[in-house]
Amino acid sequence: MEAARYERDMRGYGPNPTKDVWPNGARIAVQFVINYEEGGENCLLHGDGQSEAFLSEIVGAANWPNQRHWNMESIYEYGARAGFWRLHRMFTQSRIPVTVYGVATALARSPDQVAAMLEADWEIASHGYKWIEYKDFDREAELEHLKAAIALHTEVTGSRPRGFYLGRASLNTVPLAAEYGDFDYISDSYADDLPYWIEHAGKNQLIIPYTLDSNDMRFANTQGFNSGDQFFTYLKDAFDVLYEEGSNGAAKMLNIGLHCRLIGRPGRAASLQRFIDYAAGHEGVWFPRRIDIAEHWSKNHAPARPALVPSQMDRADFVERFGSIFEHSPWIAERAFDLELGPAHDGATGLHNALTRIFRSASQDERLGVLTAHPDLAGKLAQAKRLTQESTAEQASAGLDALTDGEREQFTRLNEAYTSRFGFPFIIAVKGLNKEQILAAFSKRVDNGKSEEFETACEQVERIALLRLRDMLP
Repeated sequence: MEAARYERDMRGYGPNPTKDVWPNGARIAVQFVINYEEGGENCLLHGDGQSEAFLSEIVGAANWPNQRHWNMESIYEYGARAGFWRLHRMFTQSRIPVTVYGVATALARSPDQVAAMLEADWEIASHGYKWIEYKDFDREAELEHLKAAIALHTEVTGSRPRGFYLGRASLNTVPLAAEYGDFDYISDSYADDLPYWIEHAGKNQLIIPYTLDSNDMRFANTQGFNSGDQFFTYLKDAFDVLYEEGSNGAAKMLNIGLHCRLIGRPGRAASLQRFIDYAAGHEGVWFPRRIDIAEHWSKNHAPARPALVPSQMDRADFVERFGSIFEHSPWIAERAFDLELGPAHDGATGLHNALTRIFRSASQDERLGVLTAHPDLAGKLAQAKRLTQESTAEQASAGLDALTDGEREQFTRLNEAYTSRFGFPFIIAVKGLNKEQILAAFSKRVDNGKSEEFETACEQVERIALLRLRDMLP
């Protein structure tokens, strides 16, 4: 039976997000997306079997099977007829370029709007073939829509899309786009504040995460934004937090999602203009298109596959590589291999967690066996040069390979007293300690109670394992 593996990556950039300097030393990238979906939504005129029900003024709308929904259609038409042009004036007058997520069939039905996008040098990324739900599509059917989206997009705009965001996605969406789309970036992810790389089908794919929170779609959802003031405040707060975090040289990115039929209404557009003015009034703000972010990230943060990826190793290699992390106890690595390992376990902290789970859940006798597998400090094995490679390096780092006769005699006396009292050798993570500190701990712990010292020794074994892993893994 194959070992369980968990494909989701819960680790990300960890506690220290990647450092970056945006172009011209900017502290934050503020990126606006205009979703152009009007004319690509569910509609009997488009060959669909039902009307649209998603993201409109009609909160709680339902699909009408085999029936047109006049009100819904006219709401979407507003986005194309009025909302788009309001946003176009707003951004061109502010000299801020945007990325358009263009549904291919919607773009084909809006040649004037496409011409305006191109003239403004806006990026037009693919938003799929139709603005419909893909969760129930099988893989082949979704692939056909992906290919159709690319072909139609290229016909209508004059160039192939370099970015992709489907939105109403399935589990197949990102793998299909990565494998067949040849996109500079994919945005069907909400997993991070920053771009990141994935590997699929033997190649690297850049992911530029999108947003559902700093997004005007919340005007159309329950518990969302009820007024423009709420939208402005939310964007301002997001900007302020990221702008401050960007002061220490860490890359920060704020995505803002817009829809012509939602934020394009005059009562909401004013809040967007206020935010544009607010953000533009700060120093060190970059207003890129998503393709600009992709080009910057690809140039400055090329994907680098680590030499060791524990969750992707076979059993033999895994045990050979990590079997000595717990001294002479390869059974810990053997059992850990059968856990639900994933990307979160490919670093030192994550793999240490997996290995220590096995150690902590082992029987008392098994844990004692790990303790007794450790050598005495500066003992006979060290003098005979019969320590493991790890133990040799660790003891040498603390100067235990260069003791005076008096120091060696003191270690020998303490080793004998300690082993006689507890039944296992004195164990301490020596990295970063000197001889005097080790002797002081030795003299203190030899007087501990047996139960207390057993747990202390186990804690030290775990710390030694972590330090060893940090020398091997990021």
